[in-house]
Amino acid sequence: MNAADDSRPGAAERAATAGAELALESFRTGIATETKESKTDVVTQADRDAQARVIEVIEADYPDEPIVGEEDDALKTVPDEGPAWIVDPIDGTNNFVDDIRVWGTAVAAVEDGEPVGAAVVLPALGDSYTADREAAYLNGTAISVSETNDPEMATVSPLMWWDFDSRDEYAAATREIVTRYDDLRRFGSAQATLALIAAGSLDGGFTNLVSHPWDSVAGVHFIRQAGGKVTDRHGDRWRHDSDGLVVSNGSLHESLLAATRGIED
Repeated sequence: MNAADDSRPGAAERAATAGAELALESFRTGIATETKESKTDVVTQADRDAQARVIEVIEADYPDEPIVGEEDDALKTVPDEGPAWIVDPIDGTNNFVDDIRVWGTAVAAVEDGEPVGAAVVLPALGDSYTADREAAYLNGTAISVSETNDPEMATVSPLMWWDFDSRDEYAAATREIVTRYDDLRRFGSAQATLALIAAGSLDGGFTNLVSHPWDSVAGVHFIRQAGGKVTDRHGDRWRHDSDGLVVSNGSLHESLLAATRGIED
């Protein structure tokens, strides 16, 4: 399929918008929460309903393509071959249940494991990040990564949440940031954070953890299409199953790789 006739980026945006709009109806309504693998890993009916809505929109145009999703019985592994979709109905559920507006619905279209289109819709903020095969956009306007090249002028995020049995690594990651860079930001939504790096609002981020594809693939596509750099923690090209995730505007990448190594030193 040619880029010119590829409708997947548009389908990703439609699906993410539909899921986000549905989830927004439950935001700040006191919706009940449940826990999954830990007492801080929460889920709501809004997550399930939004995922079902996203899948409904995708299947209307692509009924036979596999869908990887965070909730319920959706696939959890991205196929290595052929087209597929990756869905996070509410990325930032803890923010959602705490009435914090930084959460969104993420959808990525992939071919042979590589993203070709993506959308992250943050409805409570009124922002929609998208990317196709050509560029990345915020509310329809092309975006690009920052031009910061001095680490002491950079703002960096620890991208993922470290569980309680890895809090020494979390502490090490924050130490690396506050000793190397101007400041630290953590928003509680990996996809929103990656989108902000693509837009130049942040300069980079890193983790030594293996990220779930629904937490990362869409945002990674934004950063690449916005002119940034994305690798695993060893400096090799990142895939959805890579060891660690390091993202930057390019100029700061070697510094961020060093910071990532510092987590386990």
